[in-house]
Amino acid sequence: MKCSGPRKYRHMKSRVKITVKNLQKKVSLTQLKQERIKQLIRKTCASEAVKRPGEITVCLVTNSLIRELNLNYLADYRPTDVMAFDLAQEGMLSGDIVISTDTAASNARRFKTSVEQELLLYAVHGMLHLLGYDDATLSGRRLMERKAAVILGKYLWQYKRQTR
Repeated sequence: MKCSGPRKYRHMKSRVKITVKNLQKKVSLTQLKQERIKQLIRKTCASEAVKRPGEITVCLVTNSLIRELNLNYLADYRPTDVMAFDLAQEGMLSGDIVISTDTAASNARRFKTSVEQELLLYAVHGMLHLLGYDDATLSGRRLMERKAAVILGKYLWQYKRQTR
């Protein structure tokens, strides 16, 4: 499987298996949406020149589940848009990206985007976290936003919102 993305990275082979799991019922997850999520994860790997093998699981969940995870892992009881769990071991890229479809729907209304655009943004944002990026500081957040905007450029025709 080849990473999609910028032409200069297309020669790199990606050995990253990507699985998308729909653990909620509010947002329809068509095969096309699943493939777009996978394609953007691959594009993120390509843009960061990832060569190591691995496995990424993207889980679409409700606000109640992501709130519970946020409380258990970050001691914050509020729902959030996306959480990333780095499970990497010895040269392997591995992790879970958990995305709230409730937050995606809410933010789509707020930012006048589509739910799909929000889901794609969160998938890229989560993948950037798994690749070591951190948005705890303003400069880190801005860097992640710039990278996401470049990666998403062709999918989010008018990238008009901030990730946080």
